[in-house]
Amino acid sequence: MTEPATPLGQLSEMISPSARQAETDGLDLALLSALATDARQSQRALARAVGVSPPAVADRLARLERAGVIRGYRVEVDWAALGLPVVVYLAVTAVPGMDLSQVIAAIRRLPEVQDMTVVTGALDLLVRLRVRDHAHLRELLLTRIFQIPGVQRTETFLSLADVEPDNFTAALLDELRGRAHQKEAER
Repeated sequence: MTEPATPLGQLSEMISPSARQAETDGLDLALLSALATDARQSQRALARAVGVSPPAVADRLARLERAGVIRGYRVEVDWAALGLPVVVYLAVTAVPGMDLSQVIAAIRRLPEVQDMTVVTGALDLLVRLRVRDHAHLRELLLTRIFQIPGVQRTETFLSLADVEPDNFTAALLDELRGRAHQKEAER
């Protein structure tokens, strides 16, 4: 006899595993901060910025990549310039008892999905979409999202503007560097 599927039973297969915390020091954090400011700079420029040799930078970057701290180097695209200026947040509630991994898999296949987060509380998912306009959003909701088995309810939030810190990654890395320096000073 097969056990009934649980709503969150397959979820662990759909999400990235939690990474274990990597050992880093002030130099690692300085390199990451410099990359957060400009990920295209050469290892030689990075070496000048943090005060070590280019081979030392190469070794550190390779170690950070192996440890999963650096997951990649990406381009930041201005989606509005490519005709997708509208950001929509879609709160999704699944049918009670539905295997959430099936809903996630179906939503993940939609090209307009920029990212998706599994959340606690009254909703199950928070999905960020990129669309051309109101007509594109309506078509996406009516013909694709509302047709996904297991989607019970959605709530749509249109973004009026993105308000981001100047450089979230660099600012948070600088905070971590300050903490690391404080710990070193306490030793």
